[in-house]
Amino acid sequence: MKEQPGSAAVVQGVASDKYAIGYSGIGYKTADVREVPLKATAADEPISATPEFAYTGKYPLSRFLYIYVNLKPGAPLDPLRKEFLQYVLSKDGQSDVIKDGYFPVNAKIASEELAKIGITMKATN
Repeated sequence: MKEQPGSAAVVQGVASDKYAIGYSGIGYKTADVREVPLKATAADEPISATPEFAYTGKYPLSRFLYIYVNLKPGAPLDPLRKEFLQYVLSKDGQSDVIKDGYFPVNAKIASEELAKIGITMKATN
């Protein structure tokens, strides 16, 4: 086992050793490495690391990235925080997520998450 200081170092180490296996976020994937399909038991079919299986939880090492906002309980969001969260979950914000190599959330998930904090998704998203 080799401990690495971060995800990029893990990927670089795996890319340079044909026998290596590592754990990193999908956004760090390069042309020199691949995702590993996983299965819970020998009888199961391998599950690929795809957005579909990440969203449903079928790929066991998937997770959502959460954004936390420092807000007094019951207080409304200030305009800057509200605009930031709307952008992150907008079509443009999710395009940036894709550019960075991560899986985007779909419009349904984005709308549900915004509704949790009292924001209605803009029709242009």
